[in-house]
Amino acid sequence: MGLASMTSRQWLLAMAAACFAGEGLALVAQHVFDMQPCPWCILQRVIYLVIAALCIAGAMVTAPLARKAFAAGALLFALLGAASAVYQNVIAAKLYSCNLTLADKIIGALGLESLVPWLFQVTASCADAAVTVLGVPFEFWSLALFALLAGMAVRVLVRAA
Repeated sequence: MGLASMTSRQWLLAMAAACFAGEGLALVAQHVFDMQPCPWCILQRVIYLVIAALCIAGAMVTAPLARKAFAAGALLFALLGAASAVYQNVIAAKLYSCNLTLADKIIGALGLESLVPWLFQVTASCADAAVTVLGVPFEFWSLALFALLAGMAVRVLVRAA
């Protein structure tokens, strides 16, 4: 089965799988390779999980309009994630502290750091978290995944059924 023959449900499930793969890679980077996350990294983790939840919910509904609504939500969050990755690279990575930035405030307000610290605990400043993988800033890898997710969401939105 080729990409052209995939159903909207399959696209949404593939998007959720991509989000979980991204989360898994981030956790390996953190817990195996000691690449500690800053608030912007953690915010992107949250966004990936929101996208995955929207995609799974969208895959579970049968009404095409409802499925497209979930895909539109996933597209919105993919664009927000892309914006956060760009902001992290252009501005936050040059700051010594991420304290009281938008990402820090959102993470604090959600209270996820105390609920699931191994996944959501901020352990680095933005400057300390500015690392590269294969010569590419880590946040650009995240940006690429958000762009891929956005493209997949658009595919679901333009699909006839």
